[in-house]
Amino acid sequence: MICGNFYDQRRNSLHRLLFSLLMGLLLMACGGGSDRSQATSGSSVNTAGVDTGAGTGNAEIKVLMIGNSHTLFNNVSARLEAIMRVAHPGKTISVVAAPASLFLDEHSKYEPTLALLNNQKWNAVILQAQKYSSSGVNSYSIAEAITLVGLARKSNALPVLFPEWPRRGIAETDRIFAQHVKIAEQAPACIAPIGQAWDLALQDRPDLSLYADDGNHSAPAGAQLTAFVLYATLSGKLPSSLPDIAPSDISPQVQHQLRLVADNAVKVLSPYKYCPQDKPSL
Repeated sequence: MICGNFYDQRRNSLHRLLFSLLMGLLLMACGGGSDRSQATSGSSVNTAGVDTGAGTGNAEIKVLMIGNSHTLFNNVSARLEAIMRVAHPGKTISVVAAPASLFLDEHSKYEPTLALLNNQKWNAVILQAQKYSSSGVNSYSIAEAITLVGLARKSNALPVLFPEWPRRGIAETDRIFAQHVKIAEQAPACIAPIGQAWDLALQDRPDLSLYADDGNHSAPAGAQLTAFVLYATLSGKLPSSLPDIAPSDISPQVQHQLRLVADNAVKVLSPYKYCPQDKPSL
């Protein structure tokens, strides 16, 4: 019963231990630091090229992403940066992933994250990894997320909440989104309709491979769809207006399909519903 009600059954302590060991080996091989992800054991992780903030000071557009393995899997930050580069040719752009894979309550106390957030100027700060109850029974604090939204606003950055997509085969988009609405009702923030975009994509094109093998994290196409929705949230523009990204591990045909899905998601549910006084940051 306890296990059934514990937040996010995909992130139990054994999974955390095994994944931490895996990421430690990967990062040592790449010369990086430690990673405390809550990912599912045995999943394949692609975090190559994740930027942790070095050399971003002079960029004209700067976005910070704070989250866990759902941000790092298949490098959502790099995909968002690539989209922004084709949208703003000639501008210097940096999308940075915070230097650890943690829940938001952990990030709110983690000095490297706080230093990165507070010591640089950001156009936008994207917050992913709010805890929610996978059973719907338990409740989890949103106070730490509210604090992070406040810190983003203190630096004049647009705060954007990143609700995770549902696990494969589980109807939990509304539950996850509702937890983020609670945050935005107390600390106005834009909410990217990411779970809704995934649902729309799989309704229209069930053959799209959005999920990694664990049914939890993103495959490359899922990470790309997420990045398109984040771009629409930050810019207030429809991704369908963008050219294809090249080179890319997503074919032009699939990119086109994903851009249209992202269009529909932000048309159905405006990211600015819970931050009506804000303007796009790009």
